[in-house]
Amino acid sequence: MKKGQALVEFIIILPIFLFMILGVVDLGRIFYSKIILEEQISDVISLWEAGSSKEVIKKELNMEDVEISKEDDEEYTNYILSKEISIITPGLNLIFNNPYKLIITRSILNDG
Repeated sequence: MKKGQALVEFIIILPIFLFMILGVVDLGRIFYSKIILEEQISDVISLWEAGSSKEVIKKELNMEDVEISKEDDEEYTNYILSKEISIITPGLNLIFNNPYKLIITRSILNDG
């Protein structure tokens, strides 16, 4: 009877362990992408203000799957980078929408 006990315990724990590992991988991918976008937004702003187009910025910074937009209001200019990240962990899409949309915004005070 005791020979199969370890196998049964392993089979019970395996799905929980795999869910945790995949969840950590997904969260790591989200945080890594956020850090990369936060580093790239300064370069995007510099290139945008120098007169580059969205296509040139994406090509120069190697940002194929990133959306760049600029919104003007009276006092601030808002620069927005967004990227969609697909969730690989089953069930985690109940917490995060799949694909998860990561949005980085930077507001700059207008001169004048």
